[in-house]
Amino acid sequence: MFSSSILLILALCIIAPSGIPGIAVDETAGLNGIYSIVALEKNGEKQPERNVQGQMVRITPDRIFVADHENKQTIVASYRLNSSKVPWNIMMLSELPQPGQEARGLVKREGDMVWLIYHLPGGETPTEFKTKQKQHMVVLRKLSK
Repeated sequence: MFSSSILLILALCIIAPSGIPGIAVDETAGLNGIYSIVALEKNGEKQPERNVQGQMVRITPDRIFVADHENKQTIVASYRLNSSKVPWNIMMLSELPQPGQEARGLVKREGDMVWLIYHLPGGETPTEFKTKQKQHMVVLRKLSK
């Protein structure tokens, strides 16, 4: 079953492609590809695996596409990444399902794994890969280019 909290989490991974001050546009830092969601943490607590099973994410140079376990496209996103320092900074602005919601966060990639942590409305911008209140972290495993 596709969790509505996953929809919110992944919706926050959507950002506008232009006009975002303070975030440099660059290459996707090797993020292009198809991923499965393997873990989710929110508000300091790891979430059950059943909340993420079967969900897929495709990242292109300027877009993020999310499909649920029934292969129904649930989110289309554009994003801005600043990889000039590690961990990378990301700024996001949702288009679906909650247009206009902004979030900032961190991204790191190690091999075929990607970690994305970000704040929810009213939360603090993360400074490490451990969630606090009003923060979510999703872990992705790359399946293909």
